[in-house]
Amino acid sequence: MTHAADPAGVPDAAEFALAVRGEAAAWDRSGTLPEQVRKAVARAGLLGIGLPERYGGSGGGPAELGEVCAEIGGVCSALRGLLTVQEMVAAALLRWGTAAQRAQWLPQLARGDRFAAFAATEAGAGTDLAGVQTRIDEDGDHLVVTGRKLWITFGRTAEVFLVLGRTAGRPSAVLVEGDRAGVHRKPVEGQLGMRAAEIAHVDFDTVRVPRDHLVGPPGIGLTHVVGTALDHGRYTVAWGCVGMAEACLDTAADHAVHRLQRGVALAEHQLVRAELARAAVQAGAARELCARAGRLRGQGDPSAVTETVVAKYAAAGAATAVAGAAVQTLGAAGIAPDSLAGRFFRDAKVMELIEGSQFVSELHIGDRLLRRHGYRPAPAERTRTVIQEGPR
Repeated sequence: MTHAADPAGVPDAAEFALAVRGEAAAWDRSGTLPEQVRKAVARAGLLGIGLPERYGGSGGGPAELGEVCAEIGGVCSALRGLLTVQEMVAAALLRWGTAAQRAQWLPQLARGDRFAAFAATEAGAGTDLAGVQTRIDEDGDHLVVTGRKLWITFGRTAEVFLVLGRTAGRPSAVLVEGDRAGVHRKPVEGQLGMRAAEIAHVDFDTVRVPRDHLVGPPGIGLTHVVGTALDHGRYTVAWGCVGMAEACLDTAADHAVHRLQRGVALAEHQLVRAELARAAVQAGAARELCARAGRLRGQGDPSAVTETVVAKYAAAGAATAVAGAAVQTLGAAGIAPDSLAGRFFRDAKVMELIEGSQFVSELHIGDRLLRRHGYRPAPAERTRTVIQEGPR
């Protein structure tokens, strides 16, 4: 895997990834990420890459965060998912939380004292989160959270949830600790991919939290708080997909060189070389688009949001295509139990759904392109805002 040298203060994700690489298949089989692994991630300093040092983070920029997610993504999508949800909640608090909230929660997230989850999706609100029905009712000095959230990554074990709901009809976001009365979790097992991500459906049954757990005022919970979290998550997923694609490419190329049929290496066949060539171009293009998005994010460029959508769209597509090519090249070895290519083949399809599906991304990208040329859709043709779908 090609990656830039980490600056001082940013942990070496490549070293950590190498140390746990041999364990990822077992996590996938068991459908869980062991607690000792989560703690090891925290000790390695990988949970606060994008947070300022004053909050216990590494102070890394978008480029450093991206490379970390690529390294971890090339080993285990669920492990990268742990970094993603932690970064999503932290990014929302860093941007929209009060000074007191940042001082209280961000160091805990950076140290791994609390592991976070992002609770937005509902039965009637997946692609269109404006349709959430979870209530966040005001009750004196407290808020009361009532609703059911679906497909929550690390929902089984999270110690704090960032929950999207409605307060007096206005979109709101609130922090809910996982051990509060009324929080009930239903594990999801056997899903297509990200099987070690401990996904759960979570019921919030009149859960009472202090009023100071509200992140931002009512009305900006979706467009600002959750929007920031999703944009951040989309970026980390994109880089994770780059890692998946590069890992699959390396696996397939190594197999093609060393697998002999009648004394002839697979690499001698033109069709195999062509398949690997296409995969190499797709993986390389995805990396460059992610790097461009990272540069724009670091510069605070307004186009960074759309370019992040572009990067995630390309990287998820590349991960799916390259994983498929790897399975095809490996043949029976690609579909064998514990095959990295087979595991990433399943995971990659999930990546094409989360943080805005490929269809949703195409609408967003196409709309922004046409608007630069003066296009304004008629009211009846405008699609509803669609920014999230599936587990994250």
